[in-house]
Amino acid sequence: MIDTDFLRQLNRFSLILQKRITSSYTGERRSTMIGQGLLFKDHTQYAMGDDFRKIDWRVFARTDKYYVKRYEEERNLTIHIIVDFSASMNFGKPTSKSDYASMLGIGFAYMATKDNERFVLSTFSEKLDLFSPKKGAKQLAGIVAYLNDRKPVGATKFEESMAKYKNKISSKSMIIVISDFLYDLSEIKNSLARLKGHEIVLIQVLDKTERDLSLEGEYKLQDLETKQVVKTFISPSLRKTYLKQLNEHQAKIKKICDQMNAKFFIASNDKPIFDTFFEVLMSRYFQR
Repeated sequence: MIDTDFLRQLNRFSLILQKRITSSYTGERRSTMIGQGLLFKDHTQYAMGDDFRKIDWRVFARTDKYYVKRYEEERNLTIHIIVDFSASMNFGKPTSKSDYASMLGIGFAYMATKDNERFVLSTFSEKLDLFSPKKGAKQLAGIVAYLNDRKPVGATKFEESMAKYKNKISSKSMIIVISDFLYDLSEIKNSLARLKGHEIVLIQVLDKTERDLSLEGEYKLQDLETKQVVKTFISPSLRKTYLKQLNEHQAKIKKICDQMNAKFFIASNDKPIFDTFFEVLMSRYFQR
C-alpha cells in the first residue's frame, strides 16, 4: 500500500535533489529536465571561443574545415512509465516489489509534472493496461489510488506487452520500465529493438532475499506466477550457484542495454527509494 504522504516526501526530495545536483556537478549541464533532450539543428563554422568538443570530425574529413554541431532543446518529450504488475512482483518484505516499483513510477510522474512534461503511466502482466489520469492538482493522487487498487497477478508477458505499447508511442519519448526482469533475455532484447530510437531506462527491482539468498536449510519455494512448489535444501553451494546465475543474468541485461543505447539500473526494495531516484536522475541530468 502506497501512502499519499509519499507525495509530500517527493516534494521535499525534489528540493534536495536540486541542491545535490548543484553541489555534485559544476560543469556544463546537458539537460535540466527529466524529459528534456537536445536535438541536432545544424552546423556552423568553428569560431574562437566555441566548444572544441562539438567539432564534427566527419565534416572536417570531408571539407578540411572545422564545423561545430548546433543543438536546440526539445521540451516536448513524453515520459512513458511502465510498471510490471505480474504475480512475481507481489514478493518482498516489508515493502513488496510492486509497491517499491509503484513508488518509483509515481516519483517519475511527479518529476515530469514539475517540469511541465506529459507522461503516461501503464502496467503490464498478462496484458497491458494504460492509465489516463485526470489533469489538475489531483493527478498524482489518482495514480496512487489506481496503483493501490491493483494487485499483482498473472504471468509476465513482457515482449507481447511492449509490442502493443509501441503502437501507443507517436513521438520521441523517454520510456522507463520498472520490473524484476526475471524472465527470458530474448524478450528484453526483442522489446528494446522495437523501442529503438527512444530514450530507454530499465530499472530492475529485487527483494533482498532474491538479491543475496540469505537463507539456509529446507524450504518450500513457490513460483508466484505458475504456482509450482518445489522442495529444496538451500546450502552454501546452492547459494553460490544461484548468485552466480543472477549476476550473469544481470550482466547480460546490461550488455543488451549497452548495445541498444539504453540504461540499466538495479534496485533492492531495502534501498532507500530516494537513493534510487537520485542514481537514475543524476544519470539523466548529466550525460557522462
